This record gives sequence, C-alpha cells and structure tokens, in this order.
Amino acid sequence: MPDDKNYLGVTMDEKKGNFPSTVTLENFSSTATLNEPVRIPISKLNYPEKQYNQYEHRKLEHPNTFTGAFIHVVKSSLGTGILAMPRAFKAAGLAVGFFGTLFVGMVCTHTVNMLVSASQKMCVKTKTPSLGYAETAEAVFQNGPKGFRRWAGFARNFSELALALTYAAGIAVYVVFISESMQKLLSVYYPSLGSDEWSLYFKLIILGPLVLCCQVRELKHLVPFSFVANITMSLAFAITLYYTFSKIQHVEVAERKMWTDWSGIPSFFSTAIFAMEGIGTIMPVENSMVTDRFLGCPGVLNLGMLVVVTFFATMGSFGYYAFGDETAATITQNLPSNEILAQVVQAAISSAVFFTFMLQFYVPTDIVWRKIEPLVSRERRDLAQVLTRTGLVVFIVAIGAAAGHHLDALIDLAGSIFLSTLGFLIPAVLDIVINWEDWGRWNYILVKDLLISAFSLFGLVSGTYFAILEFS
Repeated sequence: MPDDKNYLGVTMDEKKGNFPSTVTLENFSSTATLNEPVRIPISKLNYPEKQYNQYEHRKLEHPNTFTGAFIHVVKSSLGTGILAMPRAFKAAGLAVGFFGTLFVGMVCTHTVNMLVSASQKMCVKTKTPSLGYAETAEAVFQNGPKGFRRWAGFARNFSELALALTYAAGIAVYVVFISESMQKLLSVYYPSLGSDEWSLYFKLIILGPLVLCCQVRELKHLVPFSFVANITMSLAFAITLYYTFSKIQHVEVAERKMWTDWSGIPSFFSTAIFAMEGIGTIMPVENSMVTDRFLGCPGVLNLGMLVVVTFFATMGSFGYYAFGDETAATITQNLPSNEILAQVVQAAISSAVFFTFMLQFYVPTDIVWRKIEPLVSRERRDLAQVLTRTGLVVFIVAIGAAAGHHLDALIDLAGSIFLSTLGFLIPAVLDIVINWEDWGRWNYILVKDLLISAFSLFGLVSGTYFAILEFS
C-alpha cells in the first residue's frame, strides 16, 4: 500500500480537498508560552455533601398521604379505651380529670415527638429509609457515646419485649371487655348467665373463634375485620353518646365532685395512659409517609393528638357528669340492659372489640415469630407458626380469665406497667442518649427527660400498687 495513503486508500491531498475545513497539525509550532496552571485549593472543590433524606429513599407501593396518616394516628388512639375515660374522671374528679387529660395528652404527644425525632435522626445518620420502634432504640445506642454502644442489643430486645407485653396486656383487656358485654347482653334473657362462673365460660367460648381468626397472617387480609370493627364501633359510640346526653339533662353540677383524694390519681393516670397511648403504631404510620409532614405544626402527629385529646376529655367529662359515682369500668355497662338500643350497643361493642383483637394481635405475634422462625426448619415453619399463634391466644385469654370481672384493675395494670414504660420511659432515655453531647442551655433537655422518667416510674409503682389492691 502506498505510503501517502491512509488505511482507506485516500491520499492526504484528496482528504484536504474533500474536507476543506479539516485542520492538520503538520509541522505546527508555536513560540507562545502557556501560563502556569491555576492552583485551586482542594477545600474549594469539595462541595458539602447533600444530607441524606430518608423520605426520598422510601420505595412504597401505597404511601400514606397527610390525610391518611392523620386518620391512622387518630384511629390508633381512639379505641375501646375511650369508653373507660368516665371511670378515670370518677377516680380523679371532674376538674382534675379534665386538666389531667390535657396534661397526659401533652406529655404523650411530646414523648411520641421525641421518639419520631430520634428515629429521623438515626435514619439520616445510618442512611436508612425507615426504622421501627425497637430498631430506633438499637440505632440510638449504637451511635451514641462509647459507653452506651454495648447496650444496643439490650435496648432493642427490651423495646421489643415492652411492645409485645404491652399489646398482649391490651388485648387481654379486650377479652374481659367482650365477655363482660356478652354476659350483660344475654343475662337479660337468661338471668342464670349473670353468675361469676359464667364470666369464665364466656372467655372460654370466645377462645375457639379467636384461635381460628388469629391464624390470618397477612395484614391486607385483616382489612375486612377492620372495616366491620369500625362500623360497629361507630354505632356503639353514637348510641352511647345518645344515652349520655339524655342523662345529663337531669343532673346538676353540684352533684358531681370536682376533685377527689390523692388515692384516685394513680388510677386516673393509668387509665388515661392506657386509653390514649398509641405509641406502638406511630412508627409504622410515620414510615408509611414519603413527605416530611409528620412532625411540626401543622403536622400529622400534633393535629391527630389534638383531636384525640379533645375526644377523650369530652367523653370523660360528659360520661362521669351523666352517671357520677355509678360510673362503671366502661360506660357501656351503665346503659339500661332492658332497652333494645342498649342491647344493640353491647352486641356492637362486642363485635367491634372481637374484630379489633386480630389487628392488635399482629404486633406481639410478629415480634415473637421473628425470634422463633430462625430456630425452626423450613419444612416445619407453617406448623410452628400455627402453634405459636395458638399458644399466644391461649396465653392472652388466660390473662383475661385470671382478671375475672376486674376489667378496671386490668386496665390500670396495663397502663401503669406497660404503656408508661413504652410511652414515657423509653423515649425519655433515648432522648437523653441522643442529646448526650448537648443537653441545651442549663441542661434543660436532661432535666425535662428526667422529669418524664420520674413521672413514668411514679405511674408504674403507684398504678401497679392500687391495681393489685383492686384485684384483692
């Protein structure tokens, strides 16, 4: 091949003719001297890294909107506990109950704020899209001062245990609630069913259906149960309010106590905490959002808790005002048994609580099963899960059976031991650890968290003491 042709067989002269704009660098030389390269300090080139935003990394098929999250927060706290609020007002008095409800509501809202804030900080620090309650506790200790890091596993296990026991105690209250309502309803037509021994029989009767229904494993399959529970609960609330406001017309303010002695305060706080505290469901709701609108004002949490506290203060005030010293463990027990509307309430509330049982049962089951699953071979996991669920239902019904007719004492015990720990003590401890290096001016964060911890321990000790007295 000729030397003056390129590999396509075209001479350089032909190339220049065909491409007149082509510039060749043959024999190019220049006497120009380039300036020295500009030296830019490395620090000027290192732009600050964009802070990790967990909401941008949450890949959710059906994320919650502001309205959806708001409804979940309200629904998680507005359960059967609201029917026990009149008894809490009876224990403390009308004025103390009203302002005490506002106080408990503010503390509950603040502690949930602390927990969610800690979770958000840990999501940013660990670059994790979302964290649950126990995972947040573990992450706070893992990323805290060196002396706390070895306690990370304990923090997670303790939080999971508190969650499981809290929900187990809460739905044990449901068992007593259902049996008491059924007994009150049927004893109108069959008076012999009103005896104490039938209280146990009713719990055993509902054991079978509960075992069967609690074998449902997927949350999406529990939606029909939730729908039925919401409808029947709304009906029961509406009729109960009708009876309450009808009764109020014949009552004078002077007939009701504005405050009682100190012995009623622990019972009031235990019942109010049990009724209002929905901290176990808060993290799943926050983790279902893809926008940072859960905290702050106006935020999902603050608006939701404002509605919850308003409902609880209203039901407690008017319920106690209507029935006074005759106020029962739940206001539905004060309704006249011989009237059809009151009987509809007993049937509706029993149905609502029964179907709510399966939803609440999901939390302790999930925690227990995650501990058991790795220990069981793949071939036996289905059988193991059936046995686990059955065993948990039997355990919970046994707690309800041991409580007998003492629904009020069981509510106080659940609120004082479990919910005060889960809702107040753990968030306060996490807030202390996460702010270890800066507790603010005059260490106000430390002082505030220690006061919340003290309040939690006061509720735990005093509430447990008086609940045990009621059992005896």
